[in-house]
Amino acid sequence: MRNIVTSYFATGLVFLALDAVWLTLAANAIYRPLLGPILRDGFDLGAAAAFYFIYVAGMVFFAVRPGLLADSPFTALVHGAALGFVAYATYDLTNQATLKTWSTTVTLVDLAWGTFVTAVASGIGCFLTLRIGRMLDG
Repeated sequence: MRNIVTSYFATGLVFLALDAVWLTLAANAIYRPLLGPILRDGFDLGAAAAFYFIYVAGMVFFAVRPGLLADSPFTALVHGAALGFVAYATYDLTNQATLKTWSTTVTLVDLAWGTFVTAVASGIGCFLTLRIGRMLDG
């Protein structure tokens, strides 16, 4: 149980930090020029919190936990990459299929980002969880 709680917080902090930097840099450079008319001026904090809570739980279950069981951050990274690609493809390709103003550029950039950030956060989250567990076990 300790590993699950530790991995949730470790993975979540890494994911939030990386995503905050990305969104700060990419929002005005990529998203606003291509999706401006459909973007809010701010963001819905409740929806954002729900996304992060659910997505990090998915990362822990589908990527970090397999890495912990294999004692391998690389396993978590690979599983994270697969999860990120599938999850972001679901979102982006659904939007591209249903919205008039969705850009192929946004789809490709977002797929690359989702794959990368989910892989890295899962790998680092697994590494930190293993490291903390070993320190606590002495």
